[in-house]
Amino acid sequence: MPNIIYMSGFQCKPSKLLPKQLEDFVQSSGDHGVIVMTLGTLVEKLPDDITENINAAFVELPQKVIWRHKGKKPSTLGNNTLILDWLPQNDLLGHPKTKLFVAHGGTNGMQEAIYHGVPLVGLPLMFDQQDNFFKMASRGVAKVLDIAELNKDVFLEALKEVLYEPSYREKMKELSSLHRDQPMKPLDRAMFWIEFVMRHKGAAHLRTESYKMSMIQYHSIDVLAFLLAISLLLFTVFISAVRFLRQRLYSQT
Repeated sequence: MPNIIYMSGFQCKPSKLLPKQLEDFVQSSGDHGVIVMTLGTLVEKLPDDITENINAAFVELPQKVIWRHKGKKPSTLGNNTLILDWLPQNDLLGHPKTKLFVAHGGTNGMQEAIYHGVPLVGLPLMFDQQDNFFKMASRGVAKVLDIAELNKDVFLEALKEVLYEPSYREKMKELSSLHRDQPMKPLDRAMFWIEFVMRHKGAAHLRTESYKMSMIQYHSIDVLAFLLAISLLLFTVFISAVRFLRQRLYSQT
């Protein structure tokens, strides 16, 4: 619609330096790199069996793992895994050693992953998350899992596929390049259009004609009534024809 302005990614920004303790952990990953996992602010913990399966998969990887998790810690936490109550998501995604983002599919996380060019393993849980990850998977930058069917082997296989199949990172880098290639920053675009509407007293020329329509026109009630009338007329003609043919048939017999 002419009064809708696309401004995706307004919260995305270059990463900042990590706290020293976190930076030291990231640097200890060497050439293997880091996996970042967080399921957003609404889901602070998972059922114990799923947590154990996720941890068991992480233990078998050479990468270091930074996992935001506030629930019960796994019984055998791997030496390669750091569990935190909070993590600087944007700064970690922008770190050159970050190889993979395990996420729930929230809009902000998806846009930050695209901005920094980090491929995804998805565990969508609610709301728009499934749809967000469907779009990512269709572009070849994410592997999406059903958390209800998650076990160690399924999760480990998905992690290895995204980590070691180059196409995921290559396609995400292409998507990141498209996302960044804009004439102005998304937030600047938003400010321009807000001020544009103010300067032009509501910018009536951008409002759609639907605002001028009556309820009957907007919901096409007149069209529906016309089609219904035609349908009833045809039905009546059909019934009358059937009755006429039946009467002629009975009269002949």
